[in-house]
Amino acid sequence: MGGKGIKREGSTLSKIDRVEIHEFTYEAIDVGMDAGGFNLVYQPNGRQKLSKFAIVIQTADGVRGEYVALWGATSMSLGQTRMLAPHLIGRDAMQRERIFDDFKRALRQYDHMGHGPLDICLWDLAGKKLGASITTLLGGWRERLPTYASTMHGDRNGGLSSPEAYADFAEQCYEMGYRAFKIHGWGEGNVAEEVETVLAVGKRVGNRMKLMIDPACELRTFADALAVGRACDEAGFFWYEDPFRDGGVSAYAHRKLRQLIKTPLLQTEHVRGIEPKADFLMAEATDFLRVDPEYDLGITGAMKIAHLAEAFGVDVEVHAAGPAHRHCMAAIRNTNYYELALVGPKCGNPLPPVYACDYTDELSGVGKDGCFPVPQGPGLGVTYNWDWIAAHRTALHVFE
Repeated sequence: MGGKGIKREGSTLSKIDRVEIHEFTYEAIDVGMDAGGFNLVYQPNGRQKLSKFAIVIQTADGVRGEYVALWGATSMSLGQTRMLAPHLIGRDAMQRERIFDDFKRALRQYDHMGHGPLDICLWDLAGKKLGASITTLLGGWRERLPTYASTMHGDRNGGLSSPEAYADFAEQCYEMGYRAFKIHGWGEGNVAEEVETVLAVGKRVGNRMKLMIDPACELRTFADALAVGRACDEAGFFWYEDPFRDGGVSAYAHRKLRQLIKTPLLQTEHVRGIEPKADFLMAEATDFLRVDPEYDLGITGAMKIAHLAEAFGVDVEVHAAGPAHRHCMAAIRNTNYYELALVGPKCGNPLPPVYACDYTDELSGVGKDGCFPVPQGPGLGVTYNWDWIAAHRTALHVFE
């Protein structure tokens, strides 16, 4: 990777002298996998074992950055994070742009998913060093974020098990304060069932809530994607996201879909980084851009993408939930909603309970104004429960 040949200028005090990666597991209660084995769903009395990892970056002057990776914390991304971590040693932690550029090149043969958590950790470190929140460092101003409830996938276990159940849950979310709601459907990709759900939810709450659907690329054909898109038109949906089995990456297919439906498309969750997202916009293959600080090379990469969208005059929507995601959204003008993912009527959010402060991404955390707060303390503004992480740790990797 060529790390030894780089001339490393910058402050000696900001020099990184230790990186830790803590692997851990936990159980999500009343959660299991669907029949396909890839989608989390409600399962009564289920105890789904999940794995995540936490990162610590420390500098010579004793400043410590921390981040627990969430939806992006897969075994595949962990491999990339472990590959990059030793190349932080000796580098100036405040030179995030330079590190971003080097690591982006280093992962050019891969999907870049292991880069984001390290960059976020560096932003936390910078905020703590300077005594400022990441929002402040980014020039942000939002303190509360309009939020949509983003559902678990459909199940056959009495949770989100029918179109009527989705409509009931949307009604419940509205009563709690949410003014936007997104459907993740079933893993089978049954187009008739998906269409029925779109129409049922639209009929029940469409005049009171902004509605979205994300089939998560489960629809089998372009024709199925078109059918669900036309149902979204009928129900007045706010956006339609990643519909079918191209995996969300075909600019040509989504341009054709845009030409045949009225509902705006939200694409590029699975298109990584600023250049291919620019290509997607120039191909007229999406209406909104997707961004995620874990997926898109960190907060550094996410803000580049937000500014790209701004330059094209379109909105960018932040994927998934977490403190880094909230700080990004707090500093982006051209965005609409925070995604509270994944939630359902009969189980909690399957994210790990790693906070020792009042931070939460549970369904009940919404305010009466339909918003979630942006953390206000230095860096990410959250306190992690390191005793809990240590108790659930399965491996510790230390680089010095």
